[in-house]
Amino acid sequence: MLLEVRDLHVEFHTRDGVAHAVNGVDYGVEAGETLAVLGESGSGKSVTAQAIMGILDMPPGRITAGEVLFKGQDLLKLKEKDRRRIRGAELAMIFQDALSALNPVLTVGDQLGEMFTVHRGMSRRDARARAVELMDRVRIPGAKERAGQYPHQFSGGMRQRIMIAMAMALEPALIIADEPTTALDVTVQAQVMDLLAELQREYRMGLVLITHDLGVVADVADRIAVMYAGRIVESAPVHDLYKAPAHPYTRGLLNSVPRLDRKGRELDAIKGLPPSLLHIPSGCPFHPRCPMVQDVCRTDVPPLYDVTESDADRGSACHFWRECLRG
Repeated sequence: MLLEVRDLHVEFHTRDGVAHAVNGVDYGVEAGETLAVLGESGSGKSVTAQAIMGILDMPPGRITAGEVLFKGQDLLKLKEKDRRRIRGAELAMIFQDALSALNPVLTVGDQLGEMFTVHRGMSRRDARARAVELMDRVRIPGAKERAGQYPHQFSGGMRQRIMIAMAMALEPALIIADEPTTALDVTVQAQVMDLLAELQREYRMGLVLITHDLGVVADVADRIAVMYAGRIVESAPVHDLYKAPAHPYTRGLLNSVPRLDRKGRELDAIKGLPPSLLHIPSGCPFHPRCPMVQDVCRTDVPPLYDVTESDADRGSACHFWRECLRG
């Protein structure tokens, strides 16, 4: 296993109390595999990624339990200087807002070249040449000339390509992409995802794709982990999950996606709002919004049941996963 997250817990201490952002997350990624992490805003997707990368703001954040094993080594036990050697070189991240992630006062060529001067000890001239090669690799027209431009001189799609080039610069074993297609139109979304998939195949790297867009992951993911209130509520191979979800929350997400065969019909919506992480409901955290709720759901926290009766390598944190599978 390339990356293995075990029983990860993250909390934030605020003036209003303790927000339990991540509550026992477990997932793994093999080399060459794409894991899509789905869920509404506030479900803990990005906080989990930040904890893996070692870029969580502490304080107010605090990792209270768990392990993050990368190539068998627990990243949470490393000193910051050792984490810095791994970050970027072996483990990279593509951020959601490229304009905020890029330095506005440095040219994109200098920012890309910095990866090689810091991690590989290259001269500035050689690093600049590699930066141009990377920009050309992610299909930015006129790469040599545009390397001298600043982030604000690029479109949103081109800035995201620069972020991908930066993440790919040192050929890491794993990339975490945090909603890389947010705020892009559908055509550019498709281009960015196709580019990511092509580079992943070429370098056989693992990819964790964080998103709330079920349409984006349908063609690129191998497995899906669905998060709600800081927990994994369902984990399954992508085709199995789309065919027969084993958790009511996943079913609700799928039913809310526009489909050509339901033209003219109103979209189904999940009732209510995601819970406050300061006051997560007792029992199953989804029970206040669940159409299948029963008394046990209000009192007993469901484990991630092994859904072996229908498909191998599936899990669902629902007491009534069998009924959910039957629809």
